[in-house]
Amino acid sequence: MKTAKVAIVGFGTIGSGVARLLVEQRERISRRAGRPVELACVVDPDINRCRNFTLPKGVLTRDLSRVTQDPEIEVAVELVGGLEPARTIVLELLRSGKNVVTANKALLAEHGRELFDCARQAGRSIALEAAVGGGIPVIAAIGQSLSANQIESIRAILNGTSNFILTQMEEHDRDYAASVAEAQRLGYAEANPAMDVNGSDAAQKLAILAHLAFGAQVNWKKIPRIGIDTVDVADLRYAKELGYSIKLLAVARLVPEGLELHVSPTLVRHGSPLAEVRGAYNAIRIIGDAVGQVFLHGLGAGQMPTASAVVADVIDTILGRTAITFEALGLWSGDREAPVTAGDPDMAPGRFYLRFNVDDTPGVLAELAGVLGRHKISIASVIQHESDEEVDGVVSLVIMTHSALEGAMRQALEEIDRLACVHEMTVRMRVSDLQESHR
Repeated sequence: MKTAKVAIVGFGTIGSGVARLLVEQRERISRRAGRPVELACVVDPDINRCRNFTLPKGVLTRDLSRVTQDPEIEVAVELVGGLEPARTIVLELLRSGKNVVTANKALLAEHGRELFDCARQAGRSIALEAAVGGGIPVIAAIGQSLSANQIESIRAILNGTSNFILTQMEEHDRDYAASVAEAQRLGYAEANPAMDVNGSDAAQKLAILAHLAFGAQVNWKKIPRIGIDTVDVADLRYAKELGYSIKLLAVARLVPEGLELHVSPTLVRHGSPLAEVRGAYNAIRIIGDAVGQVFLHGLGAGQMPTASAVVADVIDTILGRTAITFEALGLWSGDREAPVTAGDPDMAPGRFYLRFNVDDTPGVLAELAGVLGRHKISIASVIQHESDEEVDGVVSLVIMTHSALEGAMRQALEEIDRLACVHEMTVRMRVSDLQESHR
């Protein structure tokens, strides 16, 4: 029986985890792939760096041509990360006849159409389970297991770094800066965590899920997003008082106007599954018209959870399952008209949490309520604590609204933030009571 030879391009943390599975669990993987599987080559520019796994002699190289020019290598795993040289490498791998497995969500979100068109022209496939949710099999769930459904909504915690930081703030009453430092110390956050904390990472993953679930071809940079760097410990305290936790939620939801998309810190009601996701874990809540609610939960990053998803894609590619689903789904195809497009963000409805820093004087609440009322935003509840929290005559005032349109809320807050009685920018977060149900 012919051996299926596999190559890895990029031998960092995830690459070494994939190599460990392919080498140490070769018998198990070969059995599940239906024929012998061999790690034939690992390409990395630094062949001297110390890793936590030692490859068999002669496998590690700097030379990509050892992969592209070897006709016996069937599957190439791209784990370089980033946009370049990853884009150039994937194109070269496809054109040389390799099927590609990737965990690179930024590459897919930015260059998905180009890469998938190249794969189709070359008669090859691209597998991407590890690009969203790490070890959580959400790509297979939406693309295969839930294919009988019209997906109606996705609400997800897609960034473990942000969730870890928010958990630290909530459980230990740590401020944002100290929580980021703790995430960096434990290896959950990069030295520069901007892409994680500003919502960009989650937006890239949401763009991929929106394309897979709804056929929408969305530029991730156009997805409205607010990061957790706007969240203060005070907001977590108020949220707890109101019966909520704060999570960075990525939302894709079918509404009459099209597809509602956004990433933002969101108050999620205590007792709901998403509110209980702690630490560096990810979770995805999907509603389908036939299946109802499906909830997936697990580690969304890390060496071995991500390696688990990558190697599963390798097995599926060797078995031929990837080629079938790749052809059937037609992802990022310019030949297929998108069945749904992104709606106007200003028309997205929702409840909102608002925290104002205002003068502690009579009439302030009436002034704020007046502006909200002119924009057809009604107030559900108000919190203003005793004046011992007052600083220099300024006090925090929290308002929970009834459902309002995003555009109306934005315009109202622009007006409110110009009022003389308001100090600093208003903190605004969406509220998710998760009460929607499938049709």
